[in-house]
Amino acid sequence: MSDALARPSDAGRSAPPRSNAVVAVLAFAGIVAALMQTTVIPIVPELPRLLDASASNTAWAVTATLLAAAVATPVVGRLGDMHGKRRMLLFSVVLLITGSVVCALSDSVVPVITGRALQGLAVGVIPLGISIMRDVLPAERLAGSTALMSASLGVGGALGLPSAAFIADNFDWHVLFWTSAALGALALTLVLLLVPESEVRTGGRFDLVGSFGLAVGLISLLLAVSKGGDWGWTSAGTLGLFATAVLALPAWGLYELRTDQPLVDLRTTARRQVLFTNLASVAIGFSMFAMSLVLPQLLQLPEATGYGLGRSMLTVGLVLAPQGLVMMTMSTLSARLTKAKGPKITLMCGAVIVAAGYSLSLVLMSELWHFTLIACTIGGGIGFCYGAMPSLIMSAVPASETAAANSLNTLMRSLGTSFAGALAGVILAQMTTDFGGSALPSENGFKVVMAIGAGAALLAFALASFIPGRRTAAQEEPTADGPADAAEVAGARA
Repeated sequence: MSDALARPSDAGRSAPPRSNAVVAVLAFAGIVAALMQTTVIPIVPELPRLLDASASNTAWAVTATLLAAAVATPVVGRLGDMHGKRRMLLFSVVLLITGSVVCALSDSVVPVITGRALQGLAVGVIPLGISIMRDVLPAERLAGSTALMSASLGVGGALGLPSAAFIADNFDWHVLFWTSAALGALALTLVLLLVPESEVRTGGRFDLVGSFGLAVGLISLLLAVSKGGDWGWTSAGTLGLFATAVLALPAWGLYELRTDQPLVDLRTTARRQVLFTNLASVAIGFSMFAMSLVLPQLLQLPEATGYGLGRSMLTVGLVLAPQGLVMMTMSTLSARLTKAKGPKITLMCGAVIVAAGYSLSLVLMSELWHFTLIACTIGGGIGFCYGAMPSLIMSAVPASETAAANSLNTLMRSLGTSFAGALAGVILAQMTTDFGGSALPSENGFKVVMAIGAGAALLAFALASFIPGRRTAAQEEPTADGPADAAEVAGARA
């Protein structure tokens, strides 16, 4: 395993007999949490009829999950560092189960939105799982295990779409949420039985003011970005939310710098390795979501358009599902490359692969296998990137801040996906073609979005190039826990 995540106490220690079980259970829990992102996609067009509500109101079933995840991720990460990562992971899974049951028992819009918000609070399972791995696994297992856990975010999203489409096509829509609840209950049971609690924790006082300030800033920003297209980018509501974000986030930053026990240690996140890894994560998150927006639409648009394939949602899911398996496979190769060349090189290679996948989309989008090839290529690159990010983050922060730092990195990816959705929505709304009296996104509009996705991947490559290399990482300043040990210093390399 790469010295990126090595710990002196691990020297000469053999792998505990349950290491494989810990990795498998945490990865499964991560996939279950990620499934929540795609659970409602097949039924979104039907929600107004199913819930007897307007389309604008039912759209909150998606928006609520996004907002809840953004707020909960850094908060849960910090609480995990303070009071126990396993404890907060279990709490997150309980929220997922509760939200699923609420939705499964609902027939109106408000309870469904509430349940979806509770499901969104569970996204912190993934960074918490990565942090538990750092604390309880032997050093030689960390690179591959954390890469797999990180990739579970994309794997769950990819596998969830065909599964949800199959259930929606053949059963009552409530079965979607009963299935989510059952998977959550299984994950909860396995974590209780097989995952040990980490003894690394900081205690201290929770930064309630900082969490409130971050929530106000993030909700304002993400709500404006996600709803700006519907409300109008120059409407009073959208501009007011942007203004609130512009005021709240800098004020929050100043407060965090002055408090003794901040929610997010901005001095740590300002270190070059952490800063540029997080910036690259925004770009990679943007790039991944651009594909998720374009390919399903092209597959479902009528063949008469000349560029759509007229396929069902189930077919869409089956065509795109292999990318999840590729992503999982690439997480293993990512760990090997990290061991040989360092996580910086792994991240840069992944970004190039993603850009190559988008380049394929500019010339190959007329057959089903074209879409599978494009999705698998981009998914493979994402697997490399997601595998490298935890190594880069954890090797640059003290063990006492692992969960908070990983949670912030997960949040950066989510911000990228939100920006991708907003920008793609604007482009596709402006670049349209007339089809039977209706305006549909044009082929050129889709190609522009894919080209921007390629550009975002290349931006991630450029940002990753600023991450310290092997020689400069040894000059990193000491962590809050004291001087970095030799193995952790080595982790910041490449």
